[in-house]
Amino acid sequence: MGWLQRLFKMNKPNKAQVNPQPAPQAAAPQSTAATGGGAQAQSVPPERMGLNGEYDQSGLAKRVALAFDEDSELDDVETLYVAQTGGTVVLKGKVPNQQMLNKMVSVAKGVSGATSVETNQVTIG
Repeated sequence: MGWLQRLFKMNKPNKAQVNPQPAPQAAAPQSTAATGGGAQAQSVPPERMGLNGEYDQSGLAKRVALAFDEDSELDDVETLYVAQTGGTVVLKGKVPNQQMLNKMVSVAKGVSGATSVETNQVTIG
């Protein structure tokens, strides 16, 4: 079982990417006098971008899980969980060794929208 399957109960969607291009979203309609026209395109914030560029509340965490799945050096550590608080990737649980944690932090930092990686809830051993 991979990270996406275990953490989010989902298989990798077709064309899913760790760092997809944002899908434009229509902004909320405003009065035409205020905007000079109709709705304008608005992009998804990087930390809320899903696996295919769509808006997803847990987008960053899902893309980090996908990045972990795609890295051949990282096995699915069943005692570690990935969450997010805004642009911060939060790792929680237990990893077998410091080298594995260092690799996970490095991979997580490479995902667009990740401003930092929090590991204070991770134990090693």
